[in-house]
Amino acid sequence: MEIIYIIIGLVVGALGGILYSRKATNSKANFIIKDAKQNAENIIQNANVQAESIKKERIVQAKEKFLELKTEHDANIQAREKKMQEVEKRAKDKESKLNDELSKVSRLEKDLEKQQTEYQRKTEIVDKKQAELNEAISQKVEMLEKISNYSADEAKKELVESLKAEAKTRAQAYVQNIMEEAQMNAKNEARKIVIQTIQRIGTEQAIENSVSVFNIESDEVKGRIIGREGRNIRALESATGVEIIVDDTPEAILLSCFDPVRREIARLSLHRL
Repeated sequence: MEIIYIIIGLVVGALGGILYSRKATNSKANFIIKDAKQNAENIIQNANVQAESIKKERIVQAKEKFLELKTEHDANIQAREKKMQEVEKRAKDKESKLNDELSKVSRLEKDLEKQQTEYQRKTEIVDKKQAELNEAISQKVEMLEKISNYSADEAKKELVESLKAEAKTRAQAYVQNIMEEAQMNAKNEARKIVIQTIQRIGTEQAIENSVSVFNIESDEVKGRIIGREGRNIRALESATGVEIIVDDTPEAILLSCFDPVRREIARLSLHRL
């Protein structure tokens, strides 16, 4: 019997030990779980704080980058607008200068027409006076021949006076013609200078609109067009106001002038030549 009680006591003790051990283990496990939960909550909280901080920092950086790009963009826009304003101002200045030069050319052309009309009128007057003078001399000589009571010296003196008057009239007419011719040459030179000035202004503004190419068959034809010592070219330049450029370009002659009508006239003239 005692052995049975001993065995029962051992079994009960063993069961009690097992139960106590399990209780202690469960308590420790609960503590570990609670601590792990607390750590997890702390990690999550720290992560949220860091995420919020990073988010705010990124927003600030994005705003700063946006302001930087906007400032750069505005600066580029202002620079472009300033450049466009400068280009427009230069274009307006060139247009104003061109209009002034065109007005000068128009006035010069009118002055030239008046000079030519006046020159023609004076030439007709001189021719008329010359014819009248010749008629008067003939009448005077005829009269002297008919007068028999004139001595030889008197007749000679009368004839000399008539010849002096004729020579004086012719000299005056000659001087007048020279002066008018000089004025005409001066006007033509002034016109040529103004036209060349306009051509330079036009070239600065749009060179592609001021030059035409006249194609020719061969350099032999080019030589015939140029003429002896360039006389044909100079004559065409003077007549049309177009600069004719003859260089090493094969089978081509360049016509430079701001006025397309003048260039076309020069081209047709070269074609006929």
